[in-house]
Amino acid sequence: MSGKPRLAITVGDPAGIGPEVAAKALNDPAIRQLADFAVFGDRRLWRLHGGGSMAEFDFRTVPAADFAGAAPGVTLVEFPEVDYDAIAVGAMSAAAGAASIRYILAAIDAVRVGRLDGVVTGPIHKEAIQAAGHPWPGHTELFAEEFAAEDIAMMFAGGPLRVVLVTIHMALADVVRTLSTAQILRILRLADRTLKQFFGIPVPRLGVCGLNPHAGEGGRFGHEEHTLIVPALDQARDEGICVFGPLPADTIFRAAMQGKYDIVVAMYHDQGLIPIKTVAFEESVNITIGIPAIRTSVDHGTAFDIAGRGTADPSSMKSAIRMAVRMHQARAAAQPDRTPP
Repeated sequence: MSGKPRLAITVGDPAGIGPEVAAKALNDPAIRQLADFAVFGDRRLWRLHGGGSMAEFDFRTVPAADFAGAAPGVTLVEFPEVDYDAIAVGAMSAAAGAASIRYILAAIDAVRVGRLDGVVTGPIHKEAIQAAGHPWPGHTELFAEEFAAEDIAMMFAGGPLRVVLVTIHMALADVVRTLSTAQILRILRLADRTLKQFFGIPVPRLGVCGLNPHAGEGGRFGHEEHTLIVPALDQARDEGICVFGPLPADTIFRAAMQGKYDIVVAMYHDQGLIPIKTVAFEESVNITIGIPAIRTSVDHGTAFDIAGRGTADPSSMKSAIRMAVRMHQARAAAQPDRTPP
């Protein structure tokens, strides 16, 4: 091995833009020199998407069943059993959904046995996965199940911001109904641990959003700050976690961009993602935290409407690769040298 991180890239739904953005990212010499890569897909994908996109550099191919780890450079891991004739670029299908899951599970297996150091995922399509008979609504749940991780969360990083979500995909009415002190405390602990382990921040500063306008304004606009969030912050402080809040969500992100906080803890999906997608839409990265492996992802969908046209922007894929490399380096720096004397 070259000593670089060994990263999997799963191309996502083969009918979407995942294969294109993966190829474009790896055609950038600056990206290619960051790691040794195993691309979980198939050379037939490049023909399906018009061909030529992977032809600018040399890579070796190996069937998934024979994959023994990333070699220096780029390895294309192929899946002969996938019926690409049943997949139409730009269209949802069970065949494409099944293929996308095959790529991910193979990459996870390689990480679990130490053949790879992390996974960078392309976009998958939830409807296609369900059509293929798989139960997972998305990557996060799949990775959690495969690594038997109960304590997970979605984190996003882009530009000057890092954000972690307490609740994910649910109606606002359900956020208010289900939010709990225990849930908030779980995310605070997870964010603190992740920034120490994977980002090299010895004492992370967590800025915590309130749920209501003006963080409730002393109960005038709601009581959740007092009854749910403050007790979680008090417990976190007792455990040595550096937390600030609850703070008004309409000002906390500006303070984070100015360097006051290392991460913002948002109570619900749009509270956290509107700011980061506004300031760093093309470069934001989705990170699964709470699993023992590095997993980063593009922060966009399959974009069936432009798939196969050659116009997809690889910026988010490049950012996801860079983030995985930085996380690997920070984790390696934090671990004691186990090399025998």
